[in-house]
Amino acid sequence: MFQKEHLIKLANMKMPFGKYSGRVLIDLPEEYLLWFRKQGFPEGELGTLMALALEFQIEGLESVIRPLRRD
Repeated sequence: MFQKEHLIKLANMKMPFGKYSGRVLIDLPEEYLLWFRKQGFPEGELGTLMALALEFQIEGLESVIRPLRRD
C-alpha cells in the first residue's frame, strides 16, 4: 500500500544510478521498470517507489503524479 508522500516522491525523486540516472522516477521508461521487476528492484524506498512507478504506468496513471512536481 502506498502513502501520499510516495506520490510526491514519485513526481520529484530522481533515479540515483544507471542508464537513466537523474531522470525523475515517474518518467523512467516502462521497459526499464519491467526489467527491474524481473531482475529484482533495489532494496528499500527506491525499490518500493520504482515498483509503484511501474504500477502507475501500467494503469496509465502517470498524469495523476506529474502535477505534484516541484520543479
